[in-house]
Amino acid sequence: MFSNSVGALIGGGIILALGLLGIPVMVESLNANEVMVIQSITGDLNCYTEPGPKFQGMGTVTTYPRRGTYIFDRHVVNSAGQVIEDNGKQLQFNDGGTATLYGTVNWEMPLDCKQIIAIHRTFNSKEGVEAQGVARMVNLAIQLSGSTMTSLESFAERKGELIEIINDQAQNGAYQMITKQVERPDVVTGEKKMVSAAEIVRVGGRPVRQQASILDQFGIHLQPMSIEKLEYSTVVNDQIKQRQEATTAVQVSQAQALKAIQAALTSEKEGQATAAKAKWEQETIKAKVVTEAQQRLEIATLDAQSAAQYKREQILRGEGDAERRRLVMSADGALDKKLEAYVTVQNAWATNFGAFKGQLVPQFNLGGGAGGGNAVSNVGSLIDMLSAKTARDLAIDLSNVGGKK
Repeated sequence: MFSNSVGALIGGGIILALGLLGIPVMVESLNANEVMVIQSITGDLNCYTEPGPKFQGMGTVTTYPRRGTYIFDRHVVNSAGQVIEDNGKQLQFNDGGTATLYGTVNWEMPLDCKQIIAIHRTFNSKEGVEAQGVARMVNLAIQLSGSTMTSLESFAERKGELIEIINDQAQNGAYQMITKQVERPDVVTGEKKMVSAAEIVRVGGRPVRQQASILDQFGIHLQPMSIEKLEYSTVVNDQIKQRQEATTAVQVSQAQALKAIQAALTSEKEGQATAAKAKWEQETIKAKVVTEAQQRLEIATLDAQSAAQYKREQILRGEGDAERRRLVMSADGALDKKLEAYVTVQNAWATNFGAFKGQLVPQFNLGGGAGGGNAVSNVGSLIDMLSAKTARDLAIDLSNVGGKK
């Protein structure tokens, strides 16, 4: 009885120990940034994409990151200048130039369980997906893309196109290309020679694929490549430097030419502005002179009109005065004037006669007799005669008017 109890206790302990040891392989927790494939002890494959605990049943668990990163950006040199690690990707251009591409590519797992199980069957691990899938397609795309252009084109005008060609071929498959012989300058000697240049075959503007992408087949998606640097060989760098110097010189020349043209245009505009200013200044002076001349003309015209008016006034005034005098003289025979002249004449001879110092009467009268007083009478007669002559000359009538003297 005792032995049976001991045996039961030992058996129970063994079962408990086995149970405790089996717990870690019975349940597996899935993180939110992963997907999981569990291979049961019977060989069945089960896929899980939602986070949380999953029944393992002592099966084999393989997890894949929802997003991974393929890195080729390491370039390590020791103190002696020797390269001890370099995972950059080589590019060979159709002019013979070479370069090393450094960067990273993010890749994403599909969330469809059929595709996840197919990936697990083919690659069996995250490292297998990256090495046999992502790295293989990226390396092939880089290798094929360099031959579509020259090294200088990849540096300058077609740099963006180079990255697009690599991304497209890595995700969707390699292009079908035809090779043409073209003349290119040798990157080492500079001499022109015939080289093989690859050209993408296109139908309806879309590139034709020579093979599908393994990534596209399994639903693995690549994000656009992130380029850290594109390191050209020394020979290519020298060519790039020469081209940059030449381009800079051309740009400087163009800038100087544009500056000279702008200066000429500025001078021309300034000259036009100065000429226009001078012209308008002259126009202003001309307008001022014309205005002053017009003012003088108007004043002269007014003066002439005033003089003509004055002339007409004076003529009319003279004609009026003459007519008045004529009428006055016609009315009284110019008696006032005649009398004034008569008085003047009488005053003149009377004054002169009065001033006479000689003998008006002879001292000796030879005739004698009763006629001795004739001398005085003769002087009176002379005075009367002069008065009558003056009156006659002036046409003055001294006869009695109205019976009176």
